[in-house]
Amino acid sequence: MNLLTVLPLAFVMVAGPQLISAVFLAASRDPRRSSVAYLAGAALGTGLALTVWYLVFRAVKHTAGGDDPDSGSRHLIDWIVLAVLLAVMVGIFLRRGHSQTPSWMTKLEDPRPRLAFGLGLLLIAAMPTDEAIMASVAGSLAGHDRPWWHLLPFLVLTMLLLALPVLALLLLGHRATVALPKVRGWANTHSWVISELVTLIFVAIVVSDLAK
Repeated sequence: MNLLTVLPLAFVMVAGPQLISAVFLAASRDPRRSSVAYLAGAALGTGLALTVWYLVFRAVKHTAGGDDPDSGSRHLIDWIVLAVLLAVMVGIFLRRGHSQTPSWMTKLEDPRPRLAFGLGLLLIAAMPTDEAIMASVAGSLAGHDRPWWHLLPFLVLTMLLLALPVLALLLLGHRATVALPKVRGWANTHSWVISELVTLIFVAIVVSDLAK
């Protein structure tokens, strides 16, 4: 298991209300301040959760067998990660038809930075799917003795994906205001398919590790 293996799961992290909220904020009256605050909250929530899960799985690994690679502790963590990923796939599939935008998102046209920060934090920390993905990423790296800083590229890529709406607005101007609603609609309707495919690929990688 290496760093590049877990990076595609960043898409699964943002697919759904996280990216849709970023689109709404990019179209708000003060898109720069709102989006920066939103990204700061999301970065804090993601960084804290990844660190906590990493420490938890490191503790599990040491408790189950210490640093002995043949102790079976790595496979134990792989089994846990596999179970979590399968639960994520079931959750994504069950929510696939819920494409309507939540009513509270329509109130993001003029959010205060404090609200945007809290929204970014909660959408990461309070979403079961995101927690499961972060647990899978942290568990996979911790179980294979990767250092903590290997979590940082996953964090950076997640934030970059969430920043795409405001970056598009800054780079494309008016053209972005026309394209963003289409992106929002696509994310509502089709992002679950790609999320399932990405998660399935990671499941295959974990199964391959278990078979070794």
